[in-house]
Amino acid sequence: MLYSASSDFPKEKDELMILAHAQKNQLWDDLAEKALQKLSPTKEEAKAVLTAGAEETLSIIHAAYKVRRHFHGNKVRIHVLQNAKSGACPEDCGFCSQSSKYTTPAPEYPMMEVEALVDGARKAKAAGAWKYCMVTATRGPSNRDLDVLCEATRRIKSEVGVKVCTSLGILTQEKAKRLAEAGVDRFNHNLETSERLYGNIVSTHKYSDRVQTTRYAKEAGMEVCSGGIVGMGEEINDVIELCYALREVGATSVPVNFLDPRPGTPFAHLPKVEPYYALRVLSLFRFVHPDVDVRAAGGREVTFRALQPLVLYVANSIFTNGYLTTGGQGQDADHQMIKDMGLVPEVAGGEFNVAG
Repeated sequence: MLYSASSDFPKEKDELMILAHAQKNQLWDDLAEKALQKLSPTKEEAKAVLTAGAEETLSIIHAAYKVRRHFHGNKVRIHVLQNAKSGACPEDCGFCSQSSKYTTPAPEYPMMEVEALVDGARKAKAAGAWKYCMVTATRGPSNRDLDVLCEATRRIKSEVGVKVCTSLGILTQEKAKRLAEAGVDRFNHNLETSERLYGNIVSTHKYSDRVQTTRYAKEAGMEVCSGGIVGMGEEINDVIELCYALREVGATSVPVNFLDPRPGTPFAHLPKVEPYYALRVLSLFRFVHPDVDVRAAGGREVTFRALQPLVLYVANSIFTNGYLTTGGQGQDADHQMIKDMGLVPEVAGGEFNVAG
């Protein structure tokens, strides 16, 4: 029998497609409901999020937004980075332009002075920062570095009134204790990728070193900030393993970076992450980490491009005024984007009033 244009065959096909779409929507809604109860998706469900087609992405974002709205309301936490000691790092992280192993355009300078770090905190607060993060390019902080950073932290807490995060490489128990006693609120140490892939990213230290540092930070009384980078040649399962590992280390802040390939590094040739896939990655991190800060971190502007505003439906935190060795779109554009989305910057002690 031949089917005409008005036959039931195309109609049945359309109905099947509608049913399949409805089933997918139900899956995303189910993941949101689980996250609202702080229950993680199964790894099969996580894989479904990352492998979904572009046509499913907006439905996934809608489900992730339910979780973001429930735990974080309409607030956006803005973080400002301070590259306190740049370049000449002895580690060989393949993504990093500050490694001494590679010839890159990244600046090189020693540890900044206390006054400069405090002044940076003042500028960060003026930019609407909820947290100010001092970062050093090093395997781990020297005692002199710690002297400077601890004194700067004490002054920032007493004179500026903004939360403090530090990212200083590998810690010992004693050094973690010193930072906590100085008033550091949170310590950043990213796991970067899955344990399986880690040896392909860096050879000068082990994945276990990074996990141990997060433990020392937590034991000392600091919150743990730990995330990773997507786009370093990993497989989908590596992203999933990283996502769950961050939950295991007890991260209360999860920066999700997307590789912005740096000239001169081993990863300079890698392609940028596709924006719709990046949105699904962020959504997965929200489902697995429903009540913690999920930050759209490095690579935000070059990865999401015109889709940047959609990031705020999933992530409740961003960096402003650039990253360690690359610029961003700037605080004015970031604040305008937040305002246009009907959201409000959250700062230590209240909300930040955006003019205009």
